[in-house]
Amino acid sequence: MVLSAKAKKLVAEITNGNVMLGDLRTRGKEIKKDHDLAMELWSTGEYYPRLLATLIFDKKLLTENVIDQLASDVLRYDAEESNQLADWLLANQLAKDKKLVSLIATWEKSPSPILRRWFWYHQARLRWVGQAPPGNSAELLDSLENDMADAEPAVQWAMNFCACQIGVHEPEFRSRCIKLGEALGLYKDDHVAKNCTPSYLPEFIRIEVAKRE
Repeated sequence: MVLSAKAKKLVAEITNGNVMLGDLRTRGKEIKKDHDLAMELWSTGEYYPRLLATLIFDKKLLTENVIDQLASDVLRYDAEESNQLADWLLANQLAKDKKLVSLIATWEKSPSPILRRWFWYHQARLRWVGQAPPGNSAELLDSLENDMADAEPAVQWAMNFCACQIGVHEPEFRSRCIKLGEALGLYKDDHVAKNCTPSYLPEFIRIEVAKRE
């Protein structure tokens, strides 16, 4: 894609080595919504322009085919950048449109690890930011118990985070989530920075429940 002058200027500004995520958020708020510009930025293949694009897409124009291509593109980065791009796309676009939310609900068994990550992270968000948890936690835990141990790392983290949120917000499933975490032992030995909640499922639940009590 041949970039417009506006896109070229933006790319030059945000690929100078000094850009911060906060700077991108500020620029995104200034631009608001510009789907054509977002597609131009995405076409560069550059990480920071693509992050900015996630803020200014028009979610109404994100068709299933476009999302599939975005998800495929996200896989080309290392784990940290891939996860950041995926999470910004979900939070800023996919989770804010009813039709896209309905689409997310179909991705649990998708061949794409990014689509599956979005499914599980969105289920976690429904509990984390929602007023009341959805009524599908028992079914989700069945899948978590069957599939989480062998999932790809990015998907596995999102699945674990979903189990964390179920355990925190739904006391009736808390012991089941803790047992799952103990059985798998995922993230048990990870070093955790001070004041950060560990990803180890039993410890995450213990700390976050205590905060709320």
